Amino acid sequence: MKGILVLAHGSREKATEETFQEVVQMAAKQVQIPVETAYMEFGKPDIAAGLDKLAAQGVKHVRVVPYFLFSGIHIREDIPGELKEYQKSHPEITLEMGDTLGADPRIAAVLADRMLGK
Repeated sequence: MKGILVLAHGSREKATEETFQEVVQMAAKQVQIPVETAYMEFGKPDIAAGLDKLAAQGVKHVRVVPYFLFSGIHIREDIPGELKEYQKSHPEITLEMGDTLGADPRIAAVLADRMLGK
């Protein structure tokens, strides 16, 4: 079975986590496969715990989707390193790294709405 781990950086601000969870819940309704969340820093669960939640649901293939705009050091090094470590102890789970949100016209449309006060 396939599943998705949506990964955010994390924040000390509780409202940030609430917004992240709200967006992920909206998206999860559209994909209709198991979806869990995790945080790089400050929040829980961390990556390994988020992956464990999916594995407990019988998920064998996980697409890790970073809720990041840009491809910085976390995307290029930190996250792949943590995934590699997780896979060493969980060889039955296949992990696939998804893309950042990046330059996407849908994000630009939301930004334009905010610029116009919508």
